[in-house]
Amino acid sequence: MSSPATPAADVPGGLRRHLGVSDAVLIGLGSMIGAGIFAALAPAARAAGSGLLIGLALAALVAYCNATSSARLAARYPASGGTYVYGRERLGDFWGYLAGWAFVVGKTASCAAMALTVGSYVWPGQAQAVAVAAVVALTAVNYAGVQKSALLTRAIVAVVLAVLAAVVVAALTSSASDVARLDVGSDATFGGVLQAAGLLFFAFAGYARIATLGEEVRDPARTIPRGISIALGITLVVYALVATAVLMALGPKGLADATAPLSDAVRASGADWLAPVVRVGAAVAALGSLLALILGVSRTTLAMARDRHLPHALAAVHTKFQVPHRAELVVGAVVAVLAATADVRGAIGFSSFGVLAYYAIANASAWTLTPAEGRPPRTVPVLGLAGCLVLAFALPLTSVVSGAAVLALGAAAYGVRRAVAARRP
Repeated sequence: MSSPATPAADVPGGLRRHLGVSDAVLIGLGSMIGAGIFAALAPAARAAGSGLLIGLALAALVAYCNATSSARLAARYPASGGTYVYGRERLGDFWGYLAGWAFVVGKTASCAAMALTVGSYVWPGQAQAVAVAAVVALTAVNYAGVQKSALLTRAIVAVVLAVLAAVVVAALTSSASDVARLDVGSDATFGGVLQAAGLLFFAFAGYARIATLGEEVRDPARTIPRGISIALGITLVVYALVATAVLMALGPKGLADATAPLSDAVRASGADWLAPVVRVGAAVAALGSLLALILGVSRTTLAMARDRHLPHALAAVHTKFQVPHRAELVVGAVVAVLAATADVRGAIGFSSFGVLAYYAIANASAWTLTPAEGRPPRTVPVLGLAGCLVLAFALPLTSVVSGAAVLALGAAAYGVRRAVAARRP
């Protein structure tokens, strides 16, 4: 095994360790509580029916295991890169590469899902056209070097939390809401609940953002695990309240048929005046998530291109704007095509498959830790790895087939590159 990365504070030019637990929690909330909850409930309800809340609990359990494994690895390797680093250090170069590849393809699909969420809430009749326009606009913003600040992140989180709170209050206090709609009926099948959990996992993805800031937190061995646990716990409570409120307002069938579920829920609750506010909140959340995702995917693409895991031409940095402009343009083009051709459920399913593969490698990496290295209880990486694999293959068949094919393509590209390199003098 490789030794842990040298602390950033000890490296000339390393990032300054200035983030505490509260900062880590805010970063985690900003990464998780976003447009995912606006987008994932309807596809999950179509899969699980009245078993939606059980699916949410399963998704949260797998997310907890993934978060715990990632936190222990981040404490051991407090360097930027996430499972791209952990897989390489603990399992070998190929697994680190595969994690990076899964991250890039999964998060690219996440970009499309966020763009389609913008379209669904802003102009439902022209959702794909609005989605493509949003991708083009935000790619241009990123190309010019304008990045979302920490202050803007906090503002977006505050707006989203306020909107979600308004939805919960409107639904739970309405006479039109019915607690009987929470009953689990015969429409909830085992396979459907698993598929819903895989789709809802999309709404939890983001807690690893804390782990990827390993070079910038104080006392990472303590701060990262605590920050991830608290942020994940708060997010679960918020999501459970929102899902319960929306189910009581619309029922499983109404939620499954909704194109903009939270807006439909407040209308069904008799709070029509709140629907435009919810639409604006969803659009703001989705645009914020989309901006950050395009930024993150292009930077990961840059890192993999520098390591020649992706075409080296994508490693170019613009001399004026100081951004990976080729990577951003390629990512933007791919996302625009996906947004124009896919639906929200397909994009969420494909994204979940890639991200679940990413965390499966994180759990396998955590299994190799020794007690002296801060290994989590053995059940955590085992449940996490098994949960990731089960949820990934319980997703809609098209998501599984396309996701597995893209991962296989990435693995084949790695093998070809290694074979070519081995033949060189």
